[in-house]
Amino acid sequence: MDQRPVSAAPQKGPPSWKLAPPHDTLTQGMVVSGFVSLPTGRALFLEFAWDGVQKKDGGAWLKAVQDVAPITDADGKDARAAGIGLTWEGMRKMGLDASTLASFDRPFKEGMFQEDRLRRLGDRREDEWLSTVIPGGPKWSGNTPTDDKWCGMADAHAFDDLEKVVETQVKTPITVHALLLLYEKDEETAEAWCRTVGDALAPHQVKIVHGLPLDLRPDPRGIAREHFGFADGVSQPAPFESKVVTVRDGSDYPKDYWNGVPLGEVLMGHENGHHEIALGPVVATSEAGAKAGLLPHPRGEGFLDLGLDGSYMVVRELKQDVAAFWNSMDAASARINRRDPEHSGHITADWIASRVIGRDLDGNLLCPNSKTGVLPVDKYDQPDNDFLFYDRDKLGHGCPLGSHVRRGNPRDGLAPKPSDKQTLLDAANNHRILRRGRKYGPDILDKRVDDGKERGLLFICLNTDITRQFEFVQQTWMLNPNFAFLYDEVDPLLGPKGMLTIPEKPLRRIIEVDTFVQMAGGEYFFLPSMPAIRYLASL
Repeated sequence: MDQRPVSAAPQKGPPSWKLAPPHDTLTQGMVVSGFVSLPTGRALFLEFAWDGVQKKDGGAWLKAVQDVAPITDADGKDARAAGIGLTWEGMRKMGLDASTLASFDRPFKEGMFQEDRLRRLGDRREDEWLSTVIPGGPKWSGNTPTDDKWCGMADAHAFDDLEKVVETQVKTPITVHALLLLYEKDEETAEAWCRTVGDALAPHQVKIVHGLPLDLRPDPRGIAREHFGFADGVSQPAPFESKVVTVRDGSDYPKDYWNGVPLGEVLMGHENGHHEIALGPVVATSEAGAKAGLLPHPRGEGFLDLGLDGSYMVVRELKQDVAAFWNSMDAASARINRRDPEHSGHITADWIASRVIGRDLDGNLLCPNSKTGVLPVDKYDQPDNDFLFYDRDKLGHGCPLGSHVRRGNPRDGLAPKPSDKQTLLDAANNHRILRRGRKYGPDILDKRVDDGKERGLLFICLNTDITRQFEFVQQTWMLNPNFAFLYDEVDPLLGPKGMLTIPEKPLRRIIEVDTFVQMAGGEYFFLPSMPAIRYLASL
């Protein structure tokens, strides 16, 4: 399985974590693996084209997928791999009963495009799409229904709590009910596999309404780069749980002091950072559920645990304007050199871009007390991820306080005094997300010349509490204008056009950063366990 950083080569990093039996055969493989040995991929966005809710055979399409693209479990390395996630509306159309649908987490039921969520995520405000979204608005979402017919089935009263909320759902041109992820060794086999999947889905009225070519090609050091050229996937949480998360020899995976999180932050049915069992959906006890392998819910008599070893998968298609980004960095460095020639000889486009990110192009953290200006690599020749901010760089003279990296995981950097460092580190780790995204589209030949081609990042993260994890990171850290005592600044990479403060001696520099990453679509998906997949296929 993969190292903690998705981009690290297996032979070059620390011991990999894996799931012990039986959880390894019950969990989708993408939870544990980034599939770095399979550099080519496809994201196939599926729409269920039938009208209304299926009364029977709503899971027939999933059986067809399993025949031609079996979903990969986490028990080891595979020659090819596949993963699948379903939206709330997708499972409703498949015929999943209302009581079970109501047992999912509220953000998942509402969907990413409920207007209050769009505001929190920085996508839309006062009926207008923000500059962080592609012109005209996103192309796709789950399109949760808004009319009265959507709950017109048995146990409709289970949805009373949501009826007013979904009325504020914002619609997109393309409706996506499921996301199928395919991982292959090369383009030719990936393309052939897509055709096979499409042929298998067609008789079941399931359409591939959108697709993205995915790519992950680490360099000789095992570092994969996103389209701006920066190392990607360097910092990941490291799950732990005794006798469940292990290393190759079967012993417990040690708790990582800097990045360790309980497994329940990633998988439902396990203890999370609040010492509670991460909640997931339930289904009434039935012969079909037992046959699929669903276990009795430990605290719900008469119910089976549909969520155990599953997760919520956040997906956002993020378009990147590479040429505009680097031309802007050139212009900013030239402007500083003109205004302050005496103190700015070291300032280049790379220097500014690194401070927007918080790391250099190779993924090394910017560090003020280093001869090279970055944190030295670890003993595996990988970017060091075992660090804290408070003692090393409290004021952001190396890694700016408002940089993308520091906002995404502030570690102990928000502690008001030394005695609070551990508390703030623990608190930060209670909001971590496990990333499993890949870039899409071709690499650009000249990063300063726009070739007119679509490219970006298919952001994918796994978490068990969408509100406390993904949405908190996005709203409270990334888009908070007063993060870390800053004023009227947001994330310089993902946020709208704004300012970035770069502390430096003898001057504090404040630069303007435009918007170079735009959301083109997104949704919350349920990443079911292998037994849950079998149950959904039996509908």
